[in-house]
Amino acid sequence: MEKKITVALLSGGTSSEREVSLSGGDQVYHAMDKNRYDIFRYDPKTDIAQLVSDAPKIDVALVILHGTHGEDGTVQGLLDLLNIPYQSSGPLGSSMAINKLASKYIYAQCGIPTPAYMIFNKNDAIDADTCISRLRLPIVVKPVSGGSSIGMSIAHSKNDLIRAFDKAFEYDDTLLLEEYIKGIEITGAVIGNFCLEALPIIEIVPSEKYDFFDYQAKYTAGETKEICPARISEKLTQSAGELAKKSHTALFCKGYSRTDMIIRNEKIYVLETNTIPGMTPSSLLPLAAEKAGMNFSQLIDRLIELGMESR
Repeated sequence: MEKKITVALLSGGTSSEREVSLSGGDQVYHAMDKNRYDIFRYDPKTDIAQLVSDAPKIDVALVILHGTHGEDGTVQGLLDLLNIPYQSSGPLGSSMAINKLASKYIYAQCGIPTPAYMIFNKNDAIDADTCISRLRLPIVVKPVSGGSSIGMSIAHSKNDLIRAFDKAFEYDDTLLLEEYIKGIEITGAVIGNFCLEALPIIEIVPSEKYDFFDYQAKYTAGETKEICPARISEKLTQSAGELAKKSHTALFCKGYSRTDMIIRNEKIYVLETNTIPGMTPSSLLPLAAEKAGMNFSQLIDRLIELGMESR
């Protein structure tokens, strides 16, 4: 009988996306083949010492963490020190992708189209009228780091904009103001270490009661239509897949990623790249993988293989 692979499954953590991470970890655990894997679960909020102690017996880690100390390269650096391979990007790719400003700089350097933006720190004097003059209403306001659209707003008036500043600063000391692009929202996942495969493109259609694809729209069943493959031309589908791969490579990502984009007038703009896409029943990566012929358990197997390739 083939020796089982010992897997450290990390979920939970301390970020604002803790509950999403715990839910994803549960889904992954239940889908894993217990005849193939010995699985040890760790919540970095409480179990770091135990993970360090167990490191010599662990073959690979599955990092199902999001946000600060999970998706930002922190835990990835610890795993590198412990000589435990894992399925996701390393400290460099993780820290660059989670920081929307760093991503913007890299996208620009690599010729990846992205919406116009402004950046402000917490101690800056922000003139709302100047922001409106430069970017025009509506304006998207986001914390620079983080995910799941937490702390994000779309401001349709000057008063909205001022309130959006306060909301975003609750989650980060730096905020990003971004040109609002009205169009078709899509997302493109890629998988692989050395040879990247673009998975089928997904079109995202939030319920009309949502201004955008926010936290509730993302994680409440039935609130968003996720259409895969997306209802776009073959040419746009090809371009979106190439942009997803280009973004992945530009940000030094590894294993897999998912890049959010929007189409306006046949032009695709890249919004951001996620290095640890969600793994809940309503998440987009599992849907794209299923359309590519991988069920949820097979997707997990593939991610573990990709992690072990990097040992």
